[in-house]
Amino acid sequence: MVAFPLRSAPRPRLLMLAAVATLAACATATPYQPAERGYGYSEQRIEQNRYRVTFTGNSDTPKQTVENYLLYRAAELTLQSGYDYFVLVTDSTEANTRYLQSFSGYYGWGSYYWYPRGMYGGLGTTTATPITEYEAQANVVMFAGKKKDDDVKAFDARQVRTNLEPQVVRPKPKP
Repeated sequence: MVAFPLRSAPRPRLLMLAAVATLAACATATPYQPAERGYGYSEQRIEQNRYRVTFTGNSDTPKQTVENYLLYRAAELTLQSGYDYFVLVTDSTEANTRYLQSFSGYYGWGSYYWYPRGMYGGLGTTTATPITEYEAQANVVMFAGKKKDDDVKAFDARQVRTNLEPQVVRPKPKP
């Protein structure tokens, strides 16, 4: 006589697929916004004309977008502070990677004649999917007047704002 399981746990693969589908439905790149739940831009004033600017994107935000938003924020701050151009004294972009693990296989609870009451299982595979988020940070010094053409770390704030504005995605208004 063969006994079938009395109860079986939900299949982990189905649960994982449902979770991924739910997340994918609402996944969008981080918009250009003040930091909210860890994502967006922030700045810290160091001196009258010096700031530390940071932009952190979620896993759907490409590295180039994170770096562009950092430059755009530096340009905005420069103009808001009454200056014309800024210099990136230091800048860096870090990739933070974590792994989402999923299991494909089967297991359950119950009893078969060859297993005592309890968990039984079979073969399966585990997959690790990398999820990478980028954070760009720069120390910015602002100046008035015309920037020096030979300074490769100097940016005209008005030109940066004008050139990057078409690529800036702002958050959708909340209902």
